[in-house]
Amino acid sequence: MSERDRLRQGLDALGLELPATAVDRLLAYRDLLLKWNRTYNLTALKDPEQMLVQHLLDSLAILPWIAGPELLDVGSGAGLPGIPLAIARPDLRVTLVDAVQKKAAFQRQAAIELGLANVEARHARVEALSGQYGIITARAFAELAEFVRLTRPLLAPGGRWLAMKGQLPERELASLPADVRVAGLQPLKVPGLDAARHLVILEAS
Repeated sequence: MSERDRLRQGLDALGLELPATAVDRLLAYRDLLLKWNRTYNLTALKDPEQMLVQHLLDSLAILPWIAGPELLDVGSGAGLPGIPLAIARPDLRVTLVDAVQKKAAFQRQAAIELGLANVEARHARVEALSGQYGIITARAFAELAEFVRLTRPLLAPGGRWLAMKGQLPERELASLPADVRVAGLQPLKVPGLDAARHLVILEAS
């Protein structure tokens, strides 16, 4: 089975229907990540098949919960989950932020090479950002209380935090401020990944 077919099979298992151009761009993004990773060490993963599952499909598993016109991806690293989401949703304006210059440089180059006009990459600490975002997401960025504290000024009225986690983070949930409401705890089944994954959905109450 070709990589394209494996990716399509994974997308089918997630219940996602993306155009052929999106599939090609996702694979092109993975190839760019492989190329840059040899020099810049952007991710611990080196295997193309593992990247397909643990980076592409894992990021896209939260796509059904992405609503609204703008998304902020905090501590985006190599552009995850922001770049796969931007590829899947060309109508979504995605801002990526990372405090590490080489990671932000990769994000910018990937957006240019993939023709992603809906992606903006920022080299900054999240505390330095301004603006309002309907969705703020993060994958392995910080504990929930810290994630909320750092990004609260950036959350638009009625917006949501979407935090990607492995095991359900019971201790982190118990440490959330009283004025933050848990709107959902969604188990995620990522095709080909034999590990627990959860999406924690939070709202300011």
